[in-house]
Amino acid sequence: MIARLSGRRKEILRILSEDAGATVSQISDRLNVSTVTIRSDLEGLSENGYIIRTRGGAIPAFHPSILDRQKTMAEGKTRIAKAAAEMVGDGDKIMIVAGTTTALIPRFLLGRRDVHIVTNSTLLLPYARINPSLHVTLVGGQFLPSGEATVGPMALRQLEQFHVRMAFLGTDGFSLGSGFTAHQVDIAEMVKHMARQAEQSILCADSSKYGKAGFAHILPLKEVSSIITDDELSEQSKAELEAEGLSVACV
Repeated sequence: MIARLSGRRKEILRILSEDAGATVSQISDRLNVSTVTIRSDLEGLSENGYIIRTRGGAIPAFHPSILDRQKTMAEGKTRIAKAAAEMVGDGDKIMIVAGTTTALIPRFLLGRRDVHIVTNSTLLLPYARINPSLHVTLVGGQFLPSGEATVGPMALRQLEQFHVRMAFLGTDGFSLGSGFTAHQVDIAEMVKHMARQAEQSILCADSSKYGKAGFAHILPLKEVSSIITDDELSEQSKAELEAEGLSVACV
């Protein structure tokens, strides 16, 4: 979502994420624009769900970690999501796990008909709202603000009711030795369950995550059908992955 904002509005979000008490006047001084302009920007950000207005200022509507992750490799994540969306056809039933890359996939499904998405991501809902051809099942459970996700036993049980053609998965780190991993156990379990319910599992991960390992193991890399990453992945890293029999698309 943040990739669609103007540079100044991105900077306002950055300021608010670092100092939620920043006033209109303080933001105006830091960006060297008028308070009228800042108030207009804040109204626009509020209307689109990025912030919550307060007296004299605003606070971010998302957890700071979400805002940080949306800013990291933003262009690459957009290309990855677009490539993933191109794999989806009319009438497909898919799963999308919560994540700042995977949440962008529905943005590129305009024109597809009768696509059913099962997800634990609340971050993708704005894109689903504007596309009447998407049918979204949001699994219930405990809300995890830092991941804009539902997790926990209830969400896992609900996933078991569905069978889909493809699951688009995310990760906090992937490597040949560690497979793909997450920083939190709850997230790792959601990813693992989605992979089990799908005929194909596609890992969507930007190149900055290659060679890194999170706290919780998810699955070996060989258990995904393919990997979509960005074109900043080195040729050597791509060759290492392909040598293990993995299909790797660098977009």
